[in-house]
Amino acid sequence: MAKVLIYTSPTCAWCKKTKEFFQKNKVQYEEKNIVEEKYAQEAIDKSSQMGVPVIEIDGKIIVGYDEPVLKKALKIK
Repeated sequence: MAKVLIYTSPTCAWCKKTKEFFQKNKVQYEEKNIVEEKYAQEAIDKSSQMGVPVIEIDGKIIVGYDEPVLKKALKIK
């Protein structure tokens, strides 16, 4: 199974949609809330930008909710 990490914020609608997608597809993931400064800097370091969600799947960075890209990265049909 893929190692999945998502950087989120409490007010991010696209973060919620991404987590719903993961739950619907039974994808286990680790969530890091960027309200905690250390996670905000970590997300910026990985993605070179300030927005969320930032998703890491087996080391590949995906910025934003993009269902076709997520499905491909997770090998979901």
